[in-house]
Amino acid sequence: MRGRTAVTAAGLLALTACSTGPSLENRGAVTASPGDSHHLTIGSAGFTESDLLAQLYAQLLNQAGYKTSIITVANRELYEPALESGQIDVVPEYAATLADWLNAKTHGADAKPVGSPDLDATMKALRNLAAPRGLTVLPPGRAVDQNAFAVSADYARQHHLKTLGDLGASKLKVRLAAGDECVQRPYCEPGLMKVYGIDITGIDPKGVGTTQAKRAVQDGRDQMVLTTTTDATLDQFGLVLLADDRHLQNADYVVPVANRARAGSAGVAKALGRLNDVLTTADLADMNRQVDSWRRLPADVARTYLEDKGLLK
Repeated sequence: MRGRTAVTAAGLLALTACSTGPSLENRGAVTASPGDSHHLTIGSAGFTESDLLAQLYAQLLNQAGYKTSIITVANRELYEPALESGQIDVVPEYAATLADWLNAKTHGADAKPVGSPDLDATMKALRNLAAPRGLTVLPPGRAVDQNAFAVSADYARQHHLKTLGDLGASKLKVRLAAGDECVQRPYCEPGLMKVYGIDITGIDPKGVGTTQAKRAVQDGRDQMVLTTTTDATLDQFGLVLLADDRHLQNADYVVPVANRARAGSAGVAKALGRLNDVLTTADLADMNRQVDSWRRLPADVARTYLEDKGLLK
């Protein structure tokens, strides 16, 4: 690796103020041939999984002959404009979340969401929104980090639950540990009730996947917790995920997004595409566990994974 740079919000604002990237009217910057800079800056959003993905990208690109550095910017409101401007060249993203974010940026906060459980439709919408901004969205892989719901393993065994559909059919009353916004978000309480018929009796506002939320389910104070599909700590609390068998959640597959003018080349796409063939949701969860629970460094975890998969010499 060529080093890791932590950038403050003020620092990145100063960078992006100097160069704001292609405007929606500047079609020349968008339609020019894809660039192939051999010094690439990889962006991380500053949480464990994003750090790991940035390391995976950087190490694959290094092997392909690129020189890379990693920059950490925890705020999408800052790192996405930096990606447009070329201050950041490649960033790991999530298809549905980024599609909705760019849609709101383009059409206003009240714009109808374009992210959906349909991956193909979500990717089409995302690419249509990204291209005018000079961004190239590479193909998604198999790994997905979606909202998910977990119950205690004992509770699942007792009531024969494997899916959210099973829980709805059981007619059990469920108190859900989640964030305050769950009462309004379509993927949370309203969706669970409408799509699955789950009897949500109340929301315990302990946050999304927090230790407090998981302990509340472990102790039986709540019956279910809102978390994510790559949560690496569920087994520590005796919890198991219930499958989203009716596809309530959006298609938040991991996708690399690149600045077209600097990193839109076939070389970058080929190097990062090698990860798509192997990286799964379970792999991401396991790597998250190694960093969060075993205190291994993301760079080391990423290197071991790529070596084990035969992607790194």
